[in-house]
Amino acid sequence: MEARFTGQVAVVTGGAGGLGVAIAQALGREGAAVSLLDTNEDAIASAVEGLRAEGITAGGFAADVRDPGSVGSAIDQTVSQIGAPTILIAAAGGSLGTPRDIDDISPADLDLVIDVNVKGTYYCSAAVLPHMKAAGGGSIVTFSSIGGRSTSPVTGVPYAAAKAGILGLTRRLAREVGPDGIRVNAIAPGLFLTGRLQGMFDEMSEHDRNEVLDSIPLRRMPLIEECVEPVLFLASHQSSYVTGAVLDVNGGRFMSG
Repeated sequence: MEARFTGQVAVVTGGAGGLGVAIAQALGREGAAVSLLDTNEDAIASAVEGLRAEGITAGGFAADVRDPGSVGSAIDQTVSQIGAPTILIAAAGGSLGTPRDIDDISPADLDLVIDVNVKGTYYCSAAVLPHMKAAGGGSIVTFSSIGGRSTSPVTGVPYAAAKAGILGLTRRLAREVGPDGIRVNAIAPGLFLTGRLQGMFDEMSEHDRNEVLDSIPLRRMPLIEECVEPVLFLASHQSSYVTGAVLDVNGGRFMSG
């Protein structure tokens, strides 16, 4: 298979989590040097070690995506140690263990979900844009969700609002930076059972779990690589005339009109 990312530097936020590592690994196997941004330093070190064991050029940097100073420092370290980024996979986010039901949601829960998902995506995008402009182009892939496209029985209002907001951010940013050769697209995954979501799904009643499965035309939960490959498509030259778009990856559970 063609190495789609030879000579490119990719930043993956949330890069030490299960999905982030899988994306970084796939990018690296196709030639990219990768920089993992995450808050868990032990997980970063373990992920980087695994990538380097495969011969992938990789580095990892502790960063809180809610803090533009922290993000800027991590990108500066990426540039000095790995190279200037031409790809950003803004995967940091999620419901972050916050309650689903409105009566249980605190102001702090709302702030956390909005700050990590929306502000984090913005700060990370803003930090890489000067490097992409200097390189003559680049690709940003943001992470929305089926929860931002339709109602979800699994996650709450803050998550839905944040993931819907990322779609607006994606479209407006794509319009602004398109003349610089930078593409910005969103992926909207369905329920991929990694980490916290696996626990949330397991805690649902059998009725609710069956309701989720019955709503998926493909009648199964996805494999992790079924999220990774669409991300790589949006990051690669194969989608060179696609920007401001959202790619739904949910087994048909939500079908846009």
